[in-house]
Amino acid sequence: MGAIPTLLALICLAFFLVKSAPGGPFDMERSLPEEVEANLRAAYNLDDPLPKQLVSYIGDILRGDFGPSFQYRDFNVTELIMSGFPVSLRLGAAAILAALFFGAFIGIVAALNQNTKTDYLIMFFGMTGISIPNFV
Repeated sequence: MGAIPTLLALICLAFFLVKSAPGGPFDMERSLPEEVEANLRAAYNLDDPLPKQLVSYIGDILRGDFGPSFQYRDFNVTELIMSGFPVSLRLGAAAILAALFFGAFIGIVAALNQNTKTDYLIMFFGMTGISIPNFV
């Protein structure tokens, strides 16, 4: 249950960080005419007050609607994520199966050679791997 407020806080933090960043989604090398930029802001509801944008943003996320892509004009973000999902699923499944296979094999080798140099070496690398953060 504690994950829900944390997730909500992270969503709000991400929203306000993006809003406080310099520039905007329509800033390009060539500037757009004022009326075109105003029409785009209205189309994407970027001219609404910030609290209304935040509530709309959270509601859209809860519905699984991540909005239109600013880079790929003919797609919305959900379609782009879902197009890459099968490949990510295959890669993730292959990684889990490889980790289970090699982990079980190396664990069996360490168990069969208990209190030997092989066991200590395997345990050293295992503890080192667990101790290093994932982002390194």
